[in-house]
Amino acid sequence: MWNTPTKSALTKIPRLYETEGVEAKDKLIYLHFFIGGSDWYIAEFDGEDTFFGFACLNGWKDCAEWGYISYKELKELRVKQPILFDDVREVVLLEVECDEYWDARKAKDVKLIGECLGW
Repeated sequence: MWNTPTKSALTKIPRLYETEGVEAKDKLIYLHFFIGGSDWYIAEFDGEDTFFGFACLNGWKDCAEWGYISYKELKELRVKQPILFDDVREVVLLEVECDEYWDARKAKDVKLIGECLGW
């Protein structure tokens, strides 16, 4: 994983179910992970492996949803990407990246979440 979140960043995320009473639009999104056309937005964390957040995979906005995400699986995920370099075709492995410039914001202020949910 590129730009693995710091322990400090992870401890700022509310524990699972702590924001259960908060409307989805008003949930704070603390982290953003991405690879290719897939994005994961994190609102809660159990402190070990399980995140709760919003996922849009492969750009399929109609299938995007709130749910549980394994931190371990995000860290292990690799995607083969063919590239052309100096007229030579190679395949590289891409890893999930944590957006190092992300600032916590409400879900309703995240453009992709709004597009997926029609906000």
